[in-house]
Amino acid sequence: MFAVIFKAKIKNLDEEHFSTAEEMRNLAFGKYGCKGFDSCSEGDFEIAISYWESKEQIHAWKNDEKHKLAQINGKSKWYKSYQVQIVEILHDYKTEV
Repeated sequence: MFAVIFKAKIKNLDEEHFSTAEEMRNLAFGKYGCKGFDSCSEGDFEIAISYWESKEQIHAWKNDEKHKLAQINGKSKWYKSYQVQIVEILHDYKTEV
């Protein structure tokens, strides 16, 4: 299992950003096999983590034409800077309290 960690400094999140983010989540789940997606923002910082079975799925999602357009808009409109990390999950457990 792999995770893609997207961390960004926010420039301006408008309504187009929020609709695009929802579209990208739906695309990730519906077309590329994303297993989970978590995101939050605080102040001028945003983080999103998506979960995948393979690096091939991540690569295919990254290169989707709609996702490429979202990346262009992210660079030009929505973010001051961002960082993407792809990590392998070696251990995963959940505790409910």
